[in-house]
Amino acid sequence: MNTQLYLITPPKIDLDVFADTLVTALDSGEIACVQLRLKDVDDDTVRRACEKLQPLVQDRDIAFVLNDRPDLAQEMGCDGVHIGQDDTPYKKAREIMGKDAIIGVTCHDSKHLAMIAGEQGADYVAFGAFYPTDTKQAKTKAEPWILEWWTTMFEIPCVAIGGITTDNATPLIEAGADFLAVCGGIWNHSKGVEHAVKHFNKLCE
Repeated sequence: MNTQLYLITPPKIDLDVFADTLVTALDSGEIACVQLRLKDVDDDTVRRACEKLQPLVQDRDIAFVLNDRPDLAQEMGCDGVHIGQDDTPYKKAREIMGKDAIIGVTCHDSKHLAMIAGEQGADYVAFGAFYPTDTKQAKTKAEPWILEWWTTMFEIPCVAIGGITTDNATPLIEAGADFLAVCGGIWNHSKGVEHAVKHFNKLCE
């Protein structure tokens, strides 16, 4: 399988402006998934963002995943949830979301955490941060070899995350990342989101 693009929303958004930007990105090339990740906001803000953005994503047959909150993901009809090691445990998230939902788990740079997530039934494991990122304070630094190790050993898809741009993505693609989770590398690209999506798609061919 070729590496696919997994978009993460900026941590702070102006909904109306961002909705237009997101549509531009979605219509610029191949995107597998969009994760809504809003930090330090109340539940109603997350709900409003889901109501506005989710249809734009799902109408294009792209998965819409919520960060951290299986309860809100289930309530809003999201396709899945992405959980960190300090969030809702996987088993609880699965109980809330049901057997058909996508549940991805952050595994930092840890083989052990990834194997546990895989054994529990996670739909993907996410490794990172591979590069410095402004989006969040990265707890760990991952190296491309962990992607290579995972894809050699396991069938479950792996996601590379953390500071990924068109300039530094190639080693992660070559190491076997199934998905590149990109935030600033899309939204802050000097030539705009359309160019960024097209460029990532070309790298992933």
